[in-house]
Amino acid sequence: MKSLDLIQSFAEFKDQKNIDRETMKAILEDVFRAVLIKNYGSDENYDVIINVDKGDFEIYRILEVVADTDVVDENKQIALSKARLAADDYEIGEEYSEEIKFEQFARRNILAIRQNLASRISEMERNNLYERYQKRVGLIVSAEVYQIRKREIVLRDEEDNELILPKTDQIPSDFYRKGDTIRAVVDRVEIGRSAPLVFVSRTSPRFLECLMELEVPEIFDGLITIKKVVRIPGERAKVAVESYDDRVDPVGACVGMRGSRIHGIVKELRNENIDVISYTTNVSLYVTRALSPAKLTSLEINEETRTAEVYLQPEEVSLAIGKNGYNIRLASELTGYKIDVFRDADSDEDDYNLEEFADEIEPWIIDVLKGVGCDTARSVLKMSPEFLVQRTDLEEETINEVLQILQREFE
Repeated sequence: MKSLDLIQSFAEFKDQKNIDRETMKAILEDVFRAVLIKNYGSDENYDVIINVDKGDFEIYRILEVVADTDVVDENKQIALSKARLAADDYEIGEEYSEEIKFEQFARRNILAIRQNLASRISEMERNNLYERYQKRVGLIVSAEVYQIRKREIVLRDEEDNELILPKTDQIPSDFYRKGDTIRAVVDRVEIGRSAPLVFVSRTSPRFLECLMELEVPEIFDGLITIKKVVRIPGERAKVAVESYDDRVDPVGACVGMRGSRIHGIVKELRNENIDVISYTTNVSLYVTRALSPAKLTSLEINEETRTAEVYLQPEEVSLAIGKNGYNIRLASELTGYKIDVFRDADSDEDDYNLEEFADEIEPWIIDVLKGVGCDTARSVLKMSPEFLVQRTDLEEETINEVLQILQREFE
């Protein structure tokens, strides 16, 4: 293979891999010097000149002119008589330069050059990909569905790099076909055997945060900051926001006129119900807002145990707990306080505290029920057996016995 062909073939490869000329030049020089060291034991007295643009290279060996009888190392020295065959004015001690032709390399050297070049360029491409996506962790990317597997979806970005969307990072109601475009947030980058593994997520709280940054200019401009995001992907989310400008309503700005700003985000998240609340350092007020849409009668905060006991009208208890307990769970995560829900004792005379059933229901079971906001007989009976089993982790048989005991009291 001619030198021109060799350089051009890798120049084309360079263009495909987006490697700049200087970097390509450095790689070529390193690879040629590795062959020189292998062939001659050293590359110290060699000049490697590469012109990537023109597609050619030159290699020169610099030799010291010595007396004919003083030649010890032919790789670094040349006899005076031999030097004067090229020019009769050479003197002892001067430098003699001779070009090493590409044709002088053995076939195995040429193959080694090609393999080393391919290896070095692939390694650089892997490093570039890793660094590029490492800087994009926490940012949104758009990619096309390339392959759908049982445990993951393989995506391709605009540069044909593979991204991985694991099943655990997909919203439960997500459904895609090959060729569809997906938006997700870069979650992490790991070193793989042949290439970096870029993992993206649609269930991360950061994904919702990024979507809000895109949809709400006040967040992008820094007038509103997102203090915390908690999610149950595809079901419900709560976002605490704060405004640095008293003239800007953070909740109103995020929701938009008639929900115009939040609507697109809800659609992207498969109709995930998003509660936007105004952040405050007042814990009582923060817990009250976090339990929205339920309206509290009163509450007690214990700073030492970081618990909040909230009292509500009977019809508000189910709102505070929410479907499958999502509302109270997210409110606890958002505020950092364990929230216990209690029915307001003065709200209904025709009811009984669970302690009154201590002779029929074991005390520890009563404590478990109170821990999920059920402190009276009616508050327990309003819950479905399935919900109570899920919330309390009690056996279904135990729940059914408790419900029968409580029901008999009202009958």
